[in-house]
Amino acid sequence: MKRNAIHTALFATAILSAAATLPAQAAAPTSDANAVTVVLVHGAFADGSGWNKVIPLLQAKGYKVVAVQNPLTSLADDVAATQRVIDAQTGKVVLVGHSWGGTVITQAGTSDKVKALVYVAAFAPSEGEAVGALGKEFPTPPGIATLQADASGFLSLPADSMASNFAQDLPKAETALMAVTQGPIQAKAFGEPVTVAAWKNKPNYYIVSAKDRMIAPQLEQSFAKKIGATTTTLQTSHVAMLSQPKAVAEVIIAAAQR
Repeated sequence: MKRNAIHTALFATAILSAAATLPAQAAAPTSDANAVTVVLVHGAFADGSGWNKVIPLLQAKGYKVVAVQNPLTSLADDVAATQRVIDAQTGKVVLVGHSWGGTVITQAGTSDKVKALVYVAAFAPSEGEAVGALGKEFPTPPGIATLQADASGFLSLPADSMASNFAQDLPKAETALMAVTQGPIQAKAFGEPVTVAAWKNKPNYYIVSAKDRMIAPQLEQSFAKKIGATTTTLQTSHVAMLSQPKAVAEVIIAAAQR
């Protein structure tokens, strides 16, 4: 028993010692591409795997990439998760947000490390605005009417709506997997206003999904105009990063090379 206790203590000491060296390792010199980290922020009804087709394209160009895993429990919680990732980087950051993730990067992207913001079919609210109050001047997107709430107030998309509204340009086998792995979002999050708008002081890029059935394309266009973004329009569903990953990666790389 004493021997096991000694081994446990030595193991714990080794872990702590290794952890203490991590900051020095993280500060090691990097290539020009790796001097910029691309931080990817997913939206509602998704998780970090939504970027799986874009990540290899960025890595092939030498960029370091980190995909945030948002808890989707509140705007504050998602912002905190994103800020932790930003703070952990040693160089400049290109902050990319999809859908609800645009609200997150709007609030979280004020760090001096953030050199540019990229919105992918995303909300871009102004100070004091909450997502739930945006876009009422446009027709309600079909996918919104299909949202289902559980007893705790978390919203999710049924599998048929994932296929027909969220990602209608992807194979059914892929959307079936997305429906199973989606991250439900706490409905109250849509009522939380942002208190800052990082896009006011950062270079901005916006990808409009012209066939979006979750956010009105007209609303996306209005966001892009409001924030003065370099704008790209793709003929895609809500998930341009999955249906046209190369085109999305090119916009992100343009932001990184700015």
